[in-house]
Amino acid sequence: MENSASWQRELAAAKEAANAAGKILLGRFGHVDHIVKKGDIDLVTEADIQAEKSILDIIGQSFPEDHILSEEKGSHGEDSRRTWLIDPLDGTTNYAHGFPFFATSIALEIDREVVLGIVYNPYTREFFEATKGRGAYLNGHPIEVSTTAALSDALLGTGFPYDIHERPEAVMDRFTRMIIKAQGVRRPGSAAIDLCYVAAGRLDGFWEEGLKPWDTAAGMIIVEEAGGRITTFEGAPYSPYSKSIVAGNPLIHRAMLEILKE
Repeated sequence: MENSASWQRELAAAKEAANAAGKILLGRFGHVDHIVKKGDIDLVTEADIQAEKSILDIIGQSFPEDHILSEEKGSHGEDSRRTWLIDPLDGTTNYAHGFPFFATSIALEIDREVVLGIVYNPYTREFFEATKGRGAYLNGHPIEVSTTAALSDALLGTGFPYDIHERPEAVMDRFTRMIIKAQGVRRPGSAAIDLCYVAAGRLDGFWEEGLKPWDTAAGMIIVEEAGGRITTFEGAPYSPYSKSIVAGNPLIHRAMLEILKE
């Protein structure tokens, strides 16, 4: 693993890319006029494409030998032990409807370990970031997960997979079990921000399934660096390529797992 000091140049490039994407997203927010359906409820807008291009230009010029995996363009660039995982617009459905809960997510993975993550919501001007071993921050201020100890006192977040129309029973069964046990459950529509809200203590926990690597890579390291725990539904170690995710403060994470396993 490379020395963390060497990630400052990567962090600076990622911040520049996120800011550039944020300007594009804000400029088009509220008057999206070109929406394409990738699936029944999976959308892509012209803003996605333009924001992604701005990010790829900056990352590609700064690190031309790195590999990039992004939502719209997929896998491209050189074969490398370093992979950038990029979602130019997480929360596209929100964005398309003028609902201001969306973000740009950028992470760097080295030898299959995420070492850097940035999630930026340009509407709220909230910039979440973390690098391995150096803590998590919101607009430059340190953040930590909550200390809520009982699930009955916990506010949780979740999301629904894009194929929920084909298999609603299992998804809704888990949702029902969790909402009965928790103080409240929110479904805001951006996994990247949901994870950051866990890191900042705004949510006590989060679970979802069917996510892509670019949805969770940045949020994952931000939660971990804020003191949170992340596993799969089965309790196995989580990676951005896992099929399910459970994130929470260490005090309620096990209780969430027990309910999801029922």
